[in-house]
Amino acid sequence: MKQSDFSLPNGCILRKGTSEDIWSIRWLVLSAKLDPTQIRFSQFWVIECEEKIVACGQLRKFSDTQELGSLVVTPAWRNRGLGTLITQHLIEEATQPLYLECLGQRLAEFYTRFGFVAISFPDLPRSLKGKFRLSQLGKKLLGVPVVFMHYPACN
Repeated sequence: MKQSDFSLPNGCILRKGTSEDIWSIRWLVLSAKLDPTQIRFSQFWVIECEEKIVACGQLRKFSDTQELGSLVVTPAWRNRGLGTLITQHLIEEATQPLYLECLGQRLAEFYTRFGFVAISFPDLPRSLKGKFRLSQLGKKLLGVPVVFMHYPACN
C-alpha cells in the first residue's frame, strides 16, 4: 500500500499532537475502549477536520522498539481512509522495530494490508512482553482474540 492510495478530505490536516489535544485524544481512546493509561500527546498524530480531532494514532517508544497503538477514527469519519493515512504515516515515522496488538481478525487483516505479520507472544521483544502480558493471559485463559503483530520492514 502506497502513501498516495488515500488523501485527506478537504479541510482536514494530519499533524503532530499537542498538549491542547490531550482531552480530545483521551476521549477518542476511551470511546474506543482502548488502554488509556499510556497516553502521551507528544507521541500522537491526529487528523483534524472542521477544527475537531476526528482520528488519532500513537507511536509509543520503548528502549529497543516502537508500538503502533491507540488508532481511533470517530464513527462519523470512518470509511474515508483516515485510519489508513495515520497507519501509513506512523509506519513511515517509525525508527525502530515496530509492533502492535489488536483485538480480532478484522483488525489483524487491516494491519496485514500494510505488511504487518502475526507473531506469537514469545517472539515479542522483552520490552513489550511486560506490557502485553495481560493480553496474553486473557488470550490463553479466556480466549480473547488478541493478535500480536510485527512490521518486518522496520528492522
